Parts: sequence; C-alpha cells; structure tokens
Amino acid sequence: MGKYTEQFKLTAITAYLDGSNGFRKVAQHLGIDFSLLRRWVASYQANNGIGTGSHGRRYTSDFKQQVLSYMHEHRLSLRQTAAHFGLGQSSQIGIWQRQYYSGSPAPSTAIKPRKPIDVSKKIKPAKPTDTNDDQKSRDQLMAELEYLRMENAVLKELGSARGKGTNTREKALIVSKLKRRFPLPDLLQLVELARSTFYYQLKAQQKPDRHAELKALVHRVYHEQKRLYGYRRIALVIRKEKRVNKKVIERLMAEQGLKSVVRPKKYRSYRGTVGKVAANVLERNFVAQRPNQKWVTDVTEFKVAQQKLYLSPVMDLYNGEIVAYEMASRPCYSLVGNMLGKALDCLGEKPKLVLHSDQGWHYQQAQYRRKLSECGVKQSMSRKGNCLDNAAMESFFGTLKSEFFYLKRFESIDELRVGLDEYIHYYNHDRIKLRLNGLSPVEYRAQAAA
Repeated sequence: MGKYTEQFKLTAITAYLDGSNGFRKVAQHLGIDFSLLRRWVASYQANNGIGTGSHGRRYTSDFKQQVLSYMHEHRLSLRQTAAHFGLGQSSQIGIWQRQYYSGSPAPSTAIKPRKPIDVSKKIKPAKPTDTNDDQKSRDQLMAELEYLRMENAVLKELGSARGKGTNTREKALIVSKLKRRFPLPDLLQLVELARSTFYYQLKAQQKPDRHAELKALVHRVYHEQKRLYGYRRIALVIRKEKRVNKKVIERLMAEQGLKSVVRPKKYRSYRGTVGKVAANVLERNFVAQRPNQKWVTDVTEFKVAQQKLYLSPVMDLYNGEIVAYEMASRPCYSLVGNMLGKALDCLGEKPKLVLHSDQGWHYQQAQYRRKLSECGVKQSMSRKGNCLDNAAMESFFGTLKSEFFYLKRFESIDELRVGLDEYIHYYNHDRIKLRLNGLSPVEYRAQAAA
C-alpha cells in the first residue's frame, strides 16, 4: 500500500474508530474505497497498530499452510484472516486456497517481480487541420500523420468487408483488429461506434453459434441437390426432419454464400404455318384437376461438339410429370410420332384429354392429327408466335437447361443422351416442387391415388 502513508492510514482509522460514521461515509470523506478502509481497521485491531505491510514479502509453504489451517479452524473470512496475520491483500489467501485444493504447487512468493517492459511512447492521433504545415510543431505533424495512418487502415478493412456489408458487427471486428496499433477511443470515433456497443458486439461474438447444426444441414442439402435448390426448396427438404422457417434458411444461406446456380433460361421456337392449325383450347389454363386431363408438348434443341440432339417430351399438367419423351439427331416427324405413341400407350379407352402444343410443323401433320382423333384426344395449339400460350412446357425446358445442360460439359451426343435420361428420371422421381407441397411429381401422383 505504498500509495498511502502510515500517517494517512492512522488518520483514517482514528476517524472511523473515534467517530459515529460508518465505513462508507468516512471513506467518502477521505476519498478512498470503503473496503480499503475496512481492511486497515481490521489489521489495526488485530495487530494493535499499523503493520509494516507485506508488499514483496516472501512466504514459505509452511506459512501458507498455517494461514489456511488457522482460517478453517476458527472459521474466519479471508479479510479477518489477512488482518490477523498482517497480510496486505485478503485475495492473496484466496489464491493460496485455490492452489491447495487444485493440487498445484504454490509459488514461494506472494507477488512475483515484473520484468521491466520497454514500451515506446505511442503517438496520439489528431485530426489534420487546415493550418499551414510550416506553422505546426513536430509533435502536431506526427499526430496528424498517425491519424492519417489510422484512417487508411480503417478504410482498407472497410474495403475488404464491402461485400459483407459494414454493419455494427463488421465495425466491431475492424476496431478489435486495429486496437493494438491505434488508441481505442480514436478508432471508435472514426468508425462512429459507441464504446458500449463495441464491447457488446465482442461479447456476442464469443457466444456459441446456435444455428451451427442447422448451417451444417443446409450445407449438406445444398450440395446433395447439386447446388440447384434455392432457400425455399431447401427449407421444404429440412422440414421433413425439423421445423424451420424459410426466412432463417434464406439468411443462413446468405451468410454462407450459398446461392442456387440456376438462372432462368427461356427457349423460343416458332416455324410458321405449314398445315392445319387447331384452335387454342387450353387458353393458358395450366391447372388440371386429375391426371391425364391436360398434356403439353414441344421440341427443343441441344448442340454438342458440332452435333445436334432434339428432345420431344410430353408433360402432364396435373403434377408436372414427363409422361413420355423421345430423342433424335434430326427433327423429323418420327421424333414426335414415337413420343406420341409412348404417351398414348399410357392411356385407357376414350380419355377426356387435351394435348396442347405450339404450331410446329410436326403437330400440323395429318397423321399426327389422325392418331389423336383415333384415341379420343382433343388437339390444342398456341397462337402464332406466342410462346406464352405454352408456358408450362417452355418452363420445363428452361429448368432442364439451367439445372443440367448449362452446368456441365459434354464431349459427345451419346454422353448427353445418358445425362438427359438421368435428369428426367431425377425430375420425375426426386426433384420436389413447391406447388406440390414439397413432393416430386411421382410422389404427388401416388399420394393422390392412395
């Protein structure tokens, strides 16, 4: 207690013992801490006078054991025990007690002397002024230079965090990173962050992430689905295991930088009128109440290694399932005719079915219209040059190319054929749809039939 002289201590003790005021009032009057005054009084009463103090005094292990035994035998507090033995700090006994019960060897000295640290004087930054530099002192110029260095360091950190956004959390991280180089108050003032907010953010960042398990689950589902799902579909998949809000999934995906690689692509095809055109019976009503009520079809083109492959599928609007499809290297009529034969084989007798297409030359052929008439299927066509009338089929082509064709590199047409077979099977059996309550087309049809 080298800060206070023995005479001051004695004056404080006498003021308490001879007066009628308590520790707090006497300590407040003298400008000292009341707990310090209480320790002085206890030491004075135990030793009948002011001790010489124990700062830097060495204690043996036997003496420490004696202190602890006496405290437990007489059931004294740390403060009372320190006063009895004339120790300056009651917390010192607490350290000995913890070392004794933990089994660690006790140090032979109460306070270890500290090594002198050579700390160079830090320059306090000062905001540059408009005054002429020739009129400024060297210290002022160095302070302004230090401020510019601090400002430059902060701007660099802000630039690296620009993609994430400079919110309060990012500002706290920047200040925490630079506080060893520059004074904390000046950094907080520069980034316009309150001191309490800074320490709150540091404490919040030390807490365990309560969404760590959910983040891992989102990451797993995202890569299992080949990065094709957005946050809505990923939320539907996770809801099969646990309840979760899709907005939480959206936020966690944004934090991890997970984004669907799918970009909507529209395919437009129109060949003109080359035969008989049917009326637009569907009229953009793409909702079906039962299976095999409304079908849509079209032809799309792929180009790989200077070769072309044509795909002709037919889709059931009830659940978006690809009922049948055909692939060929040339867009001849057999491409559409074989597809139609496969699709009609799935039907019963005289179904109430509408088959919609665009005005492609395949669908205007007499043999195509005759086959539909023989099976009792009503033909419908889009208006001239209007792909929106067949938007459901165009949407499938966009999904197919965005999720499959544009994301892979194919060396040959045969490789593309195999990939299309795999994707259409995946589309029918595994790929969930939002409008089907998170079920795949086959699952939705099976659930409705049950």
